[in-house]
Formats: sequence, C-alpha cells, structure tokens
Amino acid sequence: MSVQAAARITAVLDGRGATTLPVLESDGPLALRRTRATTPYARVTVVGAMSAPLGGDRLSIAARVEEGARLTVDSAAATVALPGPGRIPQPASYDVALTVGEQGVLNWLPEQLISASGSKLHMTTRVELAATARLVLREEQVLGRHGESTGTLGARLTVHRAGRPLLDQEVAYGPGAPGGWDGGAVLGGYRAVGQLLVVDPGFDEKSPEARLLGPTAVLTRLAGPGVLVTAVAPDARLLRTVLDDALGELLDA
Repeated sequence: MSVQAAARITAVLDGRGATTLPVLESDGPLALRRTRATTPYARVTVVGAMSAPLGGDRLSIAARVEEGARLTVDSAAATVALPGPGRIPQPASYDVALTVGEQGVLNWLPEQLISASGSKLHMTTRVELAATARLVLREEQVLGRHGESTGTLGARLTVHRAGRPLLDQEVAYGPGAPGGWDGGAVLGGYRAVGQLLVVDPGFDEKSPEARLLGPTAVLTRLAGPGVLVTAVAPDARLLRTVLDDALGELLDA
C-alpha cells in the first residue's frame, strides 16, 4: 500500500530577534523534530519514521522562512529509495518546496539520497527567494547501496529569486535514463554525485571566480548572486568532504 504524506515547516522572527517555529507538522514517514539551535537560527531535523519512499509513495515537504527569520533543516540519516512491493516496481515521488522571505536565511542540508536497485524515484526541489534572502542548499545522490546497481532516479532543481529564474537543472540516472548518464561526460564511473548551491546578495558585488575544485568538482557562477558547486566521487564520504570544503571556502570569502 502506497503512502501519501506532506510535512510543513514555518519559521518566523519573534520580537526578541530569535526564530520560532509556529508550524511544525509531521506526516507519515516525515517526522520533524526541533533540535538544538545555534542562535539566531532555529533548527529542524527530519527523522524517518518508517521506510520511505517505497514504490508508489507520494511524499512532500514544504519549508517557509518568513522575513528576517533564520532556519537550518537537516536529517538524521540518509533517505533510501526502495522498490516497494509487487512484481513491477511503481515510481515514487518526493517534492520539496522552499520559500525564503526578505532578509531570511535558509540552510537546507539533508543527508544523502540513496537510489537502491530496482527503485524508481522522481524528486523535485522548488525554491522561491526574495531579493535579499540567503540560501545554502546541498543535494547528494548515491547510486545503489554497497555492491548493487542503482535504481532509476530523476531529480530537478528550480530556483527563482525576486520572481526571476536563477537555476533550472535536471538530472537522470539508472535504467531508462538517457544514454551516457554513466559515461565520462556525466559520472565517469563514480557512484556519488552532489551539488552545493549558495545564494547570497553579497555576491552581486563580489562573487567567487568559476574554477575547478580538484579533479572531480567545479564551481560555477550563476547569472545572479549565486554559485553552484557540482561534484562526483567514488562514495558518499568523499563527496561530503568535497562539498564541505567548498562550503567552508565560500562562507569565508
């Protein structure tokens, strides 16, 4: 039996300069927990309450950061896409909607998404940013568990800032994906792929230069106050190291 679940987070600024969470709604496998915050940020951790997404599941999570509020969202463990019951695997979907108001800050830092053999998952992440909003967003995909082939995974990330497109990117891996997804022009035989998006109005005046970050990662400037780091690696641990190093460099810039 498939699951339909929708979780919601709303972060607002209180009268003392701290961020509070008037809306924190868990649903199904998406359990939201307030965790220790670093002032003035609020922090929410997504805890998997059951195995998901399985074939046929429809999951969604929405986070809204109101004017001046600051929020960090992470997860307690990796998300594993599984085939689910039945002889013919059914596709699952996982939709993320993020909205950040003026002077708001959102750090969206989930753990890896693992595409298990036989699974089919389509994931969408849609971001709406005000002109003065700041965003750090990390996405990581691991293609197959240890010793197995990958499932079918499609992911699309769209970001609008002040109502105008900033980034629209789509990837597909595994059986049924366009040919060449595992070739030298895309993954080059690696099993872990990820990206780090940093949007900061300060980049309008001084933006990091586009460059290689080692042999398997690149920093790209966007047509707006944002940069995108894209990386591949043999495994999730090495991928995280590359992205964490890039984030530290960007935040220190």
